[in-house]
Amino acid sequence: MMLAASFSQTQLFLKHTFFFSLRHFRVIIGLAFIAGLGRYIQLKGFGDIHSLTNILLEIIVEGARVLLLLYILGLADIKKGVLRIKHFLTDKEKRAQFGTVFRQHVKMYWKAIILSLIGFSIIAWLLNYCIDVIIYKTSLISFLKDKGILNPQASEWPVLLFIKNLTVIPYTLVFETLLLLWLAGRLIILKK
Repeated sequence: MMLAASFSQTQLFLKHTFFFSLRHFRVIIGLAFIAGLGRYIQLKGFGDIHSLTNILLEIIVEGARVLLLLYILGLADIKKGVLRIKHFLTDKEKRAQFGTVFRQHVKMYWKAIILSLIGFSIIAWLLNYCIDVIIYKTSLISFLKDKGILNPQASEWPVLLFIKNLTVIPYTLVFETLLLLWLAGRLIILKK
């Protein structure tokens, strides 16, 4: 009976993660695209770049990821995400409350947490497997090189990381951030 309840809660959490991603698809994919394109350029997808350009692109890539994290943390509001971090870092009471609620949720929902992590891991593994098949078992890289989209001297890495930046990385950020918010009592989706 307890396992069935944990499984039900896990389904709710994974569905919430999926629907949050769907509801905010344009923002998530937009920021992910910026990070992915930056990585593509950094890994010489269009050819060699200057070291200063590489540094600038790293700032852009990481900036897009930080904005995405803040967007998710604020539940679609970057300013709210910034305020959550600020309050956590500066407000001792909120930090203590976070710790108390976090421990309570872990004790109460540990089975659902483990099942959610297993479900997430399976989905992430499947995404990674599909990406590997697309990159290593198809002629995509040759096609991109033939069409001039990928530099002829580049490896598969620019394309591989571009695709991962559009899929696995944002999915992981959404899942982990929502899980943290739920454990902190800031996201109500699971029934007690």
